[in-house]
Amino acid sequence: MQSLVISIMGKDKPGLVDAVAKSVYKHQGNWQGSSFAHMAGMFTGFVEVHVPAEEKQALIEALDAIKDLSVQSVAVTSADNTLPTKLTVDVMGNDKTGIVQELTSVLHQFNLNILTFSSNCESAPNWGSLIFKAKAEIAVPETFDDGELQDALEALANDLVVDITATR
Repeated sequence: MQSLVISIMGKDKPGLVDAVAKSVYKHQGNWQGSSFAHMAGMFTGFVEVHVPAEEKQALIEALDAIKDLSVQSVAVTSADNTLPTKLTVDVMGNDKTGIVQELTSVLHQFNLNILTFSSNCESAPNWGSLIFKAKAEIAVPETFDDGELQDALEALANDLVVDITATR
């Protein structure tokens, strides 16, 4: 089996995921995992599939033929199946320009790998501004002390609330 990571983007409309799923199924692929989102009228996401090597090219061509959908795929030769120690970092505070860069810069200073990252801004009627919320899952060494990370993240702004949960 060949492992493929497929990214998709197109103007949002019903049936996009179904079209991808049908192509994967038709080419004997096994859907391993996915993540999709609607952003600014666009539908975007990515999928990991395992497909027989002899079906790989036909699947890629079938995905490329889906109308109004931009598709890219990357064949993965070997997947690292080791389960890292993970921390989930939840952050909430007033939105400001550069907040994502500040958060990721702190994670980079600790040489941490981001496994997943999601963020959004919500209206905060009581505060009269937008509230920024982010959730990151990061891989850390087994002996990592998350106290220093929490302090560094909280030092970014007085109103930043940081919650770190370990999954070891």
